[in-house]
Amino acid sequence: MVDCTRTVRGVPVPTFIYGTAWKEELTGPLVARSLHAGFRGIDTANQRKHYHEAGVGVALTRSFERGALRRDELFVQTKFTFPAGQDHRIPYDRHASVAEQVEQSFESSLEHLGVERIDSYVLHGPTVSSGLGDADREAWRAMEALHEDGRARLIGVSNVRPDQLELLCEFAEVPPAFVQNRCFARMGWDAEVRRVCDERSIVYQGFSLLTANPEVLGRPALADMAERHERTRPQLIFRFALQLGMIPLTGTKDPRHMEQALEVYDFELSDEEIAAIEGMGA
Repeated sequence: MVDCTRTVRGVPVPTFIYGTAWKEELTGPLVARSLHAGFRGIDTANQRKHYHEAGVGVALTRSFERGALRRDELFVQTKFTFPAGQDHRIPYDRHASVAEQVEQSFESSLEHLGVERIDSYVLHGPTVSSGLGDADREAWRAMEALHEDGRARLIGVSNVRPDQLELLCEFAEVPPAFVQNRCFARMGWDAEVRRVCDERSIVYQGFSLLTANPEVLGRPALADMAERHERTRPQLIFRFALQLGMIPLTGTKDPRHMEQALEVYDFELSDEEIAAIEGMGA
C-alpha cells in the first residue's frame, strides 16, 4: 500500500486520487479495487448524471465493516453541482434557495457515502462562463458555513478559469484549498490557473491528464523517455504532474493500471525532462 500524503491547511491529503466519474454500476467494485491497489483518496460528486455517489458509499462501508480500512485513513472528496449540471435526478429541491440546495446536497452526500464528514467539498463549477454569478457567491458562502461547522474539512472549486478563481479568492472568507480542472497540455498544462494557485497557496488537482492529451502520449520523445526510465508513458505523465506540484487524478478501470499509477514514487524526472514534457503540448 502506498502512503504518500501532503498536508493542506492542516489536513493530510493523498498526493494521488482515484476519480469515479462515468462508471455507473461498476463504481462500487472499481472503488473497492482502487482501495485494494493502495489509493486513499476518492473523488466523487452528488451528480447522478456523471457519478454514482451511492456506489462509492457501498464500497467504503464494506471496507470499513471488514476492518480493511479506517475512516481516518481515507480522504473523501465530493461536490455540489448546480441544477444546470444535473439530469432529472437532482439531489435537492431545485426551487429552494442556493444555500438550501447546498445544505440538502451535502446531507444527501453524507447519506450516500455513509460518513459523518467530508474531507473536501468542491463547487463543481460556476454558473457562468466568465466572472462569478450571484448563485456562485451564495453557494460559496454556504460551503464556508459547512467548513466552519467542521462538516467539510476543506473546500474547493472545479472547472474554473483564471479570472474566476481570482474573483473567488477576493470574495471568499475561507479561500479555496483546491482547484480541480481538466488539465490540457495545449494550455501549458493549465498554466494560468496553476499560476493563480501558486500565488494563492491553492493545491491544483489535475484530471483527464491522459485522456485530454493523446497527442502528448503519442509523441516519440515521450516514448523514448519512458523507455529510458523503464516506465510507461502514463507513469511519466503522472510523475510529471507530481513534480509540478499537482495532485493527479486517475479514473482507470484497469486493476493493473491502478497499481502502475501508484508506482511513480520511486523515480524522478530531471529538470530537462520536465521542461521537455511541458513543451510537448505547444
